[in-house]
Amino acid sequence: MKLFDVYSLYDIEPVKGVGYHVYDGDGVEYLDLYGGHAVISIGHSHPHYVASLVAQLSQMGFYSNAVECSLRDRAAEAIGRISGYNDYSLFLCNSGAEANENALKLASFHTGRAKVLAFRKAFHGRTSGAVAATDNPKIQAPFNATDNILFVPLNDVEAVEQELRSGAYAAVIIEGIQGVSGIHSPEDEFLSSLQSMCEKYGTLLIVDEIQSGCGRTGRYFAHQWAGITPDIITVAKGTGNGFPIGGVLISPKIEARKGMLGTTFGGNQLACAAAIAVAEVMEQEHLIDNAAEVGNYLIAELRKIAGVKDVRGRGLMIGFDVEGSAAELRRRLLFEQHIFTGGAGEHTVRLLPPLNIGKRQADRFLTALKEVL
Repeated sequence: MKLFDVYSLYDIEPVKGVGYHVYDGDGVEYLDLYGGHAVISIGHSHPHYVASLVAQLSQMGFYSNAVECSLRDRAAEAIGRISGYNDYSLFLCNSGAEANENALKLASFHTGRAKVLAFRKAFHGRTSGAVAATDNPKIQAPFNATDNILFVPLNDVEAVEQELRSGAYAAVIIEGIQGVSGIHSPEDEFLSSLQSMCEKYGTLLIVDEIQSGCGRTGRYFAHQWAGITPDIITVAKGTGNGFPIGGVLISPKIEARKGMLGTTFGGNQLACAAAIAVAEVMEQEHLIDNAAEVGNYLIAELRKIAGVKDVRGRGLMIGFDVEGSAAELRRRLLFEQHIFTGGAGEHTVRLLPPLNIGKRQADRFLTALKEVL
């Protein structure tokens, strides 16, 4: 049996990771500025993280959530503490797409409505409801077609209110920063207006922080720069630093009836141990502050480089455009400079590094970028 083709693969196999570096089978070192799609938050193979998972696996790796599990309570407490959302409840699942599926279903249960308002260029996942709320026809099968999702332009207050005043919408779903489309941010003023409109028309506000959360922007959640408090927040990626975990943070105003949501693997013992370890490392090593400091430095320096255009983002969630092929630039950075980066479209490079990188690693990338350009 052969694997189903998913992505076009680079001819490199990382076999080891330490901090912000990965190594191939020949021991060649690569600077990781992509973190495996923003998943690696505290760095590869962090000693505390590894020790926590090994210790938990030696006791119990999995049992279903039909029984008590103090680790789930500890994971909820840790995420609530570091995020500032102690009064919210947490539903644990396995991925970002699954988190968004459950968030959309929960909003529909709560409001009794079916419609969802989403935004142009959005990406919320590849499962049925999540892909329907994703503005990319290339990944939507006929099965995913629905009249319950409408897309409006990002940062367009009038377009949002025109729809919400109908009273038909269960939820508005928006990314803290649009990642897959190339790092496009909702304006702080727009997010504030969006929350007000949702409250006015009885619509729940869901903020997808799967890529932009877990400290990446210099706040735990990107929407916290705007000072808003969504009804539902979805998380995944960096929350487990590579161990699959997703979550839905749910406002106290939303009733959590037994049987409304469910999962087999969600909130298992290993996943919770991973989430607790990640939160502990982030707090102990002040990684959120570091993301803000190093990210601001990178953004400022990128704007000085000839050939780099339209630098976007916050903290260590950065996108910038180049005149030629971003894919070719990224290939040369990888094979000539030994630096992993991400892409988004024909001209955009995406940086989503582990949150423990420093200015020295930023300077190495900036020097390499200038040389390749």
